[in-house]
Amino acid sequence: MRMGTLFRTALLAGALLPLCAPAMAVTWRVTLIEQADNPELGRTRRERAYLGHPGGPASDSVAVALEDAQFELQAAQLTIDLKTELAANMEAARQTAVKAVQGGAPVLLLNLPAAWVAGVAGAVRVPVFNIGASADHLRERDCAPNLYHVLPSERMRADATAQALTGRRWRQVLLLTGPSPEDAQRSQVAQMAIKRYGLKLVVNKPFKLSADPRERALANTTLLTANLSYDVVWVVDSDGEFARTLPYNTASPRPVVGDAGLVALAWQPQFERFGAPQLSRRFALAAKRPMTDHDWAGWMAGKALVAAALAQPRGEPVALAKALVALDLDGAKGISMQFRPWDRQLRQPLLLTDGQSVVGTMPLDGVLHPRNTLDTLGADEGEKLCKTKG
Repeated sequence: MRMGTLFRTALLAGALLPLCAPAMAVTWRVTLIEQADNPELGRTRRERAYLGHPGGPASDSVAVALEDAQFELQAAQLTIDLKTELAANMEAARQTAVKAVQGGAPVLLLNLPAAWVAGVAGAVRVPVFNIGASADHLRERDCAPNLYHVLPSERMRADATAQALTGRRWRQVLLLTGPSPEDAQRSQVAQMAIKRYGLKLVVNKPFKLSADPRERALANTTLLTANLSYDVVWVVDSDGEFARTLPYNTASPRPVVGDAGLVALAWQPQFERFGAPQLSRRFALAAKRPMTDHDWAGWMAGKALVAAALAQPRGEPVALAKALVALDLDGAKGISMQFRPWDRQLRQPLLLTDGQSVVGTMPLDGVLHPRNTLDTLGADEGEKLCKTKG
């Protein structure tokens, strides 16, 4: 009788063994596409460390995010195999993306110029994380249902700056705009933010760094800012070289904001709250350099990638898209962040910094919104600027 009982117990254990076995391990092969010979990562530019400019490749920060998540990934028997590819032009980036998706990549990460991002996202159907392009047209007329933006848009930065000026009652704004087409577009965004928050544009003056003696006055900070009454100078300089010379060199002793002086960014390595110092230290230890806002965007893209993989390990595009807009992400800024369903921009507070410390965070206390105050930064749902449905 005892032998029969043991035999039945063994049979029962054998039958239950498959049910108790761990789930099959899953591997995600994810491709990060970066620009080859990125001019913003030239030696001189990296040494000067312009505020708001990248300090190194996005692969550094994505790798930190994946390392941070190793315990969760191992518990779920999930492996994320990250491969970095360099593209010399938009067509090369597009071909790399198509090849990666054909090879089974459920998600792509892009650290590319804005024009390239639009081309790559349109060539594939899987979710695509935009890490490095802040251009508003990617969130508006050129938005795509599979394109998710981690770096804040130019409008988000402009709105944060305008809110900061409103809170400090610096209402008279002298705007200085650089010579590039990108400067012209960003200047228009700045002017809309100035108007939106009830500030007064004193004048918009062009500047230009030039070796031509006839254009020398266009680079003279004293002449550009003389004989005018203003509370603050807002500089739009995508290149960064002129802007860095502007603080303390204006004709009147006035603060500088925009691309120098007081700057609204996604991250600042001296941020001292919400676990930010630990994150900055982990990154600096791994990458051997301070963490910039572009690095934070790469790290957040890695976090979103991990969260989506844990939620939908099979990687089916439609299910992944639903999972992404349902995520609540911790970005070490003290508040839960989500991708906006109407343009897939990551909601987030922005940090005001002078390059040495964090002076404040935006949105400004007291700025109201019917649903989420983070939506006072950037395009809101009711504006319907992105016509593509997710």
